[in-house]
Amino acid sequence: MTQIIYKEESFQIMGILFDVHNNLGGGFSEIVYKDALEYEFKKLNIPFEREKEYEVHYKDIILNHKFYADFVVYDTIILELKSCKKLDSKHIAQCINYLKVSSNKLAILANFNNKSLEYKRVVL
Repeated sequence: MTQIIYKEESFQIMGILFDVHNNLGGGFSEIVYKDALEYEFKKLNIPFEREKEYEVHYKDIILNHKFYADFVVYDTIILELKSCKKLDSKHIAQCINYLKVSSNKLAILANFNNKSLEYKRVVL
């Protein structure tokens, strides 16, 4: 049987995502959901960083391009938000890039645009 990494933490994050979606519904821009999630994380005393910057190391230099994860929750889980028609492979690739530059193992990708919250766990 496969072990689910960060099971309790990701379950709590998912509950918050569903709560935000149930209260706001779909269709707002990403920034609205980010603000609501920040409020919930603070209210529940969940450690997080918003818009965390990551550098890309290449050989002996740091490349000019930087990545900005929407949230890093519990210092271990990347949380990437979207408000689009449907999640696709480029969104998953974005999460994989974040996982590579952060050395984290789990990203949760959430799309708030539809009637139901769409989400994926991306494990590296």
